[in-house]
Amino acid sequence: MSGSLRDIRLFVAAYEERSFTAAARREHATQSGVSQHIRKLECSLGVELFTREKGQVAPTPAGDSYYLRSIDVLRAHATATATAKSFSGGFDGALVVGLMPTMTRCMLAPVLAAFVEAHPNMLLRIVEGYSAPLTQQVRAGELDFAIVPAFAGLPGLKSRLFLRTPEVLVAGRTARSAQGNPVQLKQLGPLRLILPSKANTRRQQIETYCGSHGIEIARLIEMDAMLGTLDFVAHSQWRTILPGIMMAIDDPAGRLITNPIADPPLMLDLVLIEPSRRPMSPAAKVFLNLLQDEAHRLNARWNLMAIPTKLVRTEGKSRARHQVS
Repeated sequence: MSGSLRDIRLFVAAYEERSFTAAARREHATQSGVSQHIRKLECSLGVELFTREKGQVAPTPAGDSYYLRSIDVLRAHATATATAKSFSGGFDGALVVGLMPTMTRCMLAPVLAAFVEAHPNMLLRIVEGYSAPLTQQVRAGELDFAIVPAFAGLPGLKSRLFLRTPEVLVAGRTARSAQGNPVQLKQLGPLRLILPSKANTRRQQIETYCGSHGIEIARLIEMDAMLGTLDFVAHSQWRTILPGIMMAIDDPAGRLITNPIADPPLMLDLVLIEPSRRPMSPAAKVFLNLLQDEAHRLNARWNLMAIPTKLVRTEGKSRARHQVS
C-alpha cells in the first residue's frame, strides 16, 4: 500500500471530515500541510482521491476504496503498537535458572506466573536437572544460578543457604500410616526403598542417616527419575524419601501418603549457587526472591505439622498396645 503512515492518517481524517481544514485541526497539522500530503499520496498512487471544488472536497470512487484499506492499515498498526507496548514493563534480556525436580514439582508454577506477568519481555529458560550437572553448568556460566543440596563447595562458585526442609517418607495409599503424621523409620523396617543414584548428593546423606540409626533396608532400587519414582511408589509397596518442599502440596489423586521423618528428623539444606566471577543480575534477584518466598510458604506446612519427639514415641507405644489388645 503506497503512502507513509502519516499520509494515510491525514487522508483518513480528510475523508471522514470532508474538509482539509477540519482534518488539520484533528491531526494537529496545518491546512496546507494536509493538502500537500494528500497531493503526494495521489501522485504516488497515480489517481485522484478527492475532488476539489470551491473549497469543498469529496472522495472519488478510488478514494472510497482506498479509505476502506486505510482503516485496516491503521487498525493493524494500532494493534501492533499496543502489543509491543505490553512488553515495555519490567526487565529485558535473558535469564537461565537451574532447578531440581524438588523445586519444579509444586513451587515453580506460581513463581513463573508472577514473574512473566511482571516482566513480559524477559526471555526465561528453566533447566531441570540433578545437582551434579546443574553445578557444572553454573561453574561454566551457562546458568545464572541454581538451587541444589548443600555440598562442600567448588572453586568458581558462590553459595548460601536457600532453605532447610525436612526429608519425608512417601508411600502408596496402602501404607498404614496416616497422612502427615511423623514416623520413625526404624519402626517400619526392613524397608524397600527407591533412592537416587550415588551421583545425587542426597543419597549419601540418606544412607548415613539409616546407618547411624539402625534402619534396615531390605531392598533398594536406584532411580533418578522423579515422576517415575512417584508413579512406582503409588502402585507398589515400595517407599521413597523425598525433600518435604517437594511434597508440600497434597496429592490431588490421593495416591500417596507423606510422613515427616522423626526421632531424629532428617533435614535437607538447599543452597543457592551462582558463578563467583559475576554479580547476579537484577532480574535474577527478583526471580530468586519469588522462589524464596514461595519456598518458605510451602515449607511452613511442615512447621505446622511438627510434633515433639516425646509425643511421637508415646503415640507409637499407644498404637502398639492397642494392636496387642
